[in-house]
Amino acid sequence: MPIALRIEQLNKHFANGKHALRGIDLTVHAGEMVALIGASGSGKSTLLRHVAGLVVADGDSHSLVEVDGRCVQQGGRIHRDIRKVRSQVGFVFQQFNLVDRLPVMMNVLVGMLHRTPRWRGWLRVFRPHERALALEALARVGIADCHAQRASTLSGGQQQRAAIARTLVQGAKVVLADEPIASLDPESSRKVMDILARINREDGSTVIVSLHQVDVAIKYCPRVVALHQGRVVYDGPSADLTPALLRELYGVQADEILGAALPQAPATAPVQQPAHGWVQPLAQAA
Repeated sequence: MPIALRIEQLNKHFANGKHALRGIDLTVHAGEMVALIGASGSGKSTLLRHVAGLVVADGDSHSLVEVDGRCVQQGGRIHRDIRKVRSQVGFVFQQFNLVDRLPVMMNVLVGMLHRTPRWRGWLRVFRPHERALALEALARVGIADCHAQRASTLSGGQQQRAAIARTLVQGAKVVLADEPIASLDPESSRKVMDILARINREDGSTVIVSLHQVDVAIKYCPRVVALHQGRVVYDGPSADLTPALLRELYGVQADEILGAALPQAPATAPVQQPAHGWVQPLAQAA
């Protein structure tokens, strides 16, 4: 199976001295749907931003981040061809990152800018077939009838679906979703996760989604990577994540991510998952 994401020895210190990521080693194969879970401050968002090349690792580290075989960053330096790599990486932000005053259609068409002449992007000149692709993407996420509305008029759930449509138009091979349902109501959250799962299943896109709610991770993602204080403390089948194991991993912080009662098994058939997971005891992770 081709490797969609390879991370080796990723370390990150912030200016305030916080050690946000500690020796992260992670491999994700093409077509997987993987959940990143962890309490607030565990490093989930920081990890995803390193994968997208939005944040650079420690300069004195031997870190490596590759997406689809292409280098994103190495040894604390962003690769010179990062624009080409980013064109294959879709990023769904918690706060949507739409331009409120622009129509939904135009926000979605932004996903095409990497393969559009710069002058057409500046002038917002898009060809009929490009607009048709954007409308098709909006139809796939269920909001085609909103294409002419200003983004600011949409509900939170609709805005997040527009952001996902933007990654569809982009043609991203890897979709990174950073807490995409954190600010949404339960019904909107379900719709957004259903769409991400469908993109993974129908398009074969690799989807890596950070989540606070472990029950959602278990329902939608065959594989879970758990972070605690910047370290990977579990990497394996979501079905094996029991409340007891989570309390062993997180101690008193377990209640923050347990949320609802855990289901007994994933609701969707796994695409691919490791034969077994591994666990790093909490005492070693601290």
